[in-house]
Amino acid sequence: MPPYELAMPPPAGTEDILTDDALAFVTELHRQFNARRLELLQTREERQRSLDDGEGFHFLPDTASVRYGDWSVPAPPPDLADRRCEITGPTDRKMVINALNSGARVFMADFEDSNSPTWDNVAHGQKNLFDAIRRQIDFVAAETGKEYALADDTATLMVRPRGWHLVERHMLVDGEPVSASLFDFGVYFFHNAHELLERGSGPYFYLPKLESHLEARLWNDVFVAAQDAMGIDVGTIRATVLIETIAAAFEMDEILCELRMHSAGLNAGRWDYIFSVIKKHRNREGFALPDRGDISMTVPFMRAYTELLVKTCHRRGAHAMGGMAAFIPSRRDEAVNEIAFAKVREDKLREANDGCDGTWVAHPDLVPLATEIFDEVLGDQPNQIDRQRPDVHVGASDLLDFEVAGGAITDGGVRQNVDVAIQYLASWLRGTGAAGIYNLMEDAATAEISRSQIWQWIKSGARTAEGDDITPSFIRKIADEETDRLRAELGHEVYDEGRFEEARGLFEKVALADDFPNFLTLPAYEILERP
Repeated sequence: MPPYELAMPPPAGTEDILTDDALAFVTELHRQFNARRLELLQTREERQRSLDDGEGFHFLPDTASVRYGDWSVPAPPPDLADRRCEITGPTDRKMVINALNSGARVFMADFEDSNSPTWDNVAHGQKNLFDAIRRQIDFVAAETGKEYALADDTATLMVRPRGWHLVERHMLVDGEPVSASLFDFGVYFFHNAHELLERGSGPYFYLPKLESHLEARLWNDVFVAAQDAMGIDVGTIRATVLIETIAAAFEMDEILCELRMHSAGLNAGRWDYIFSVIKKHRNREGFALPDRGDISMTVPFMRAYTELLVKTCHRRGAHAMGGMAAFIPSRRDEAVNEIAFAKVREDKLREANDGCDGTWVAHPDLVPLATEIFDEVLGDQPNQIDRQRPDVHVGASDLLDFEVAGGAITDGGVRQNVDVAIQYLASWLRGTGAAGIYNLMEDAATAEISRSQIWQWIKSGARTAEGDDITPSFIRKIADEETDRLRAELGHEVYDEGRFEEARGLFEKVALADDFPNFLTLPAYEILERP
């Protein structure tokens, strides 16, 4: 008998991926590290209770020697030296081919926020990456017959496993669901680490949702154990950490140091960062951020965190990566494109001039624009890690300056949050985790902002600029209106099959609850599919 059990058999075509050897490898990682994972999740809860009791965020006195010490991370491997434009997206077969062919320097294949973790998506995502690495991937669109295949030159591959808080319930170890982080990492690493090295690349990762350097230490220990088990030199793995929680913003040096030999930089994960600010301050009296659209990268707390990220990374010889451009160009409305491209250009130019070594886009049509902007700043250099930022002086008060000049909570902002959250959750429940809504690529992070703002506004007793009190009944009224509109636009049959009613119920569960649910994906996963 194997040391694990599957709640469902491997989806057809993935039997060569979900093998006994691969899942035994995951099992050993889970048994070795899951207890620490659970302890760290409990530490998150304890920290939240301290914040609720009035404790604030601060730089850690016990790690001052790390922040002020003279140390650096290793230079990036050759195929990760130039990251001026990275494209991100889920791991479906067509997306993998298009992203690798997009002209971006890096493709971050995502098992996390842009992936709906159905068993089929998770297993076939691993299969698609296995095939892409071996250049044996192709795809034919059923509707058009169009054929897709890899170009001669493709992007460097990075993979984002799911966060520490998630489990993969389709695989049980000792009767409990396996850590989704260890499942995603372990299956990919087991099958592909040696193959990547033989092809002149390596196993490269993005790490999401970290809230402390101790969580980075856990990843580092996982990396060491995995490399030892596979007979690979320690330090072969390289990982970039998304600084997408406000807690992690106070521990950037420490996170880089914990991952020292495996560090490949930090990334300004802007959408989850905004969500984290709301979540961590959810019980702060009178705390309420304005409409999502008013929280730009130039408001004080966002500006402070991105400038500190660049300074910290470059001081340690690491990449500093800019945030996501989520705009989806329209093939029909050039007026929309003109306005949006101007905003994207402004955003990416700011990042490049601030010292970022690259940036993220969500759509292949944005790759040329982002690349052009970074070309203007980088020229023939692969990055600007050598550019220090001695002019940047960011203290705790700067990271906690939540004033948004000119920002407001509006009826339109409330309605947009309700509408987008319900539409996204319906897409997620149907198995699509990256959804184009109103020319923006929405994923779990942006949905988290939408629902957490609603919760925050109700909790703080906020009123819209138009004079409406934001109450549960007000939100339900808007939800009624938006779902009625969707039903009329889509037709009853499409609406009913699209899981919009389940999405609406889920939205109310995570936006109107008395106690704030930490992640909407946790209750959503319970109704996604049943093993």
